[in-house]
Amino acid sequence: MNKNFDKCISMLLVHEGGYVNHPKDPAGMTNLGVTKKTYDNYYNTNIDEQGMKQLTKADVEPIYRELYWLKTHCQELPSGVDWAVFDFAVNAGPSRAAKALQRAVGAFEDGIIGPQTLALVKQEDRINIINEIAEYREDFYRSLDTFDTFGRGWLRRNEETKDQAINMG
Repeated sequence: MNKNFDKCISMLLVHEGGYVNHPKDPAGMTNLGVTKKTYDNYYNTNIDEQGMKQLTKADVEPIYRELYWLKTHCQELPSGVDWAVFDFAVNAGPSRAAKALQRAVGAFEDGIIGPQTLALVKQEDRINIINEIAEYREDFYRSLDTFDTFGRGWLRRNEETKDQAINMG
C-alpha cells in the first residue's frame, strides 16, 4: 500500500497556489486548486467568493483524496508514478491521467484504472512510465486553445512533476 498521499498533497498545493479567478480560465474561481464547482458538488453547497478565498488544506484534502488520488488508484501505484498520475489528474481530470498511464504501459485506454492496467504497471520501469506520462501531458497542453495564456506555467509544472516523480524512487 502506497503511503505517499501526504507528500503528494503537499507538493500539489505548492503547484496549485492560492485563490485565483482568471478571466481566461474557464474553471472560474479556484483556491488551492479546487474550483467552486468541484467544491460545491463535493460538499453539496453554494460557496460564495469570500468562502472560496478562505479555503484551507483541511477543506480541500478530502476532495483530492477521494476524487483524484483514490479514483486513479494512486495508492496502488509505484512511488513517483503515483505523483505523476495524481498531479495530472488534478490538473486535467482523472480520466485523462488514467489514459496517460494506460498509454504508458500499453493498456487499453478507457480512462478507468483497473486490474489489467495495474498488472501492466508492475511489469514496466517506473522511470519510463513517468517519462511517457510527461510526454503525453505536454502534448495535451499544447493542443489546448488556452496554451498561449497558460502554457508556460503548465510546461514548467509538468517538468517539475516529472523531476519530482523520478526522484521519489
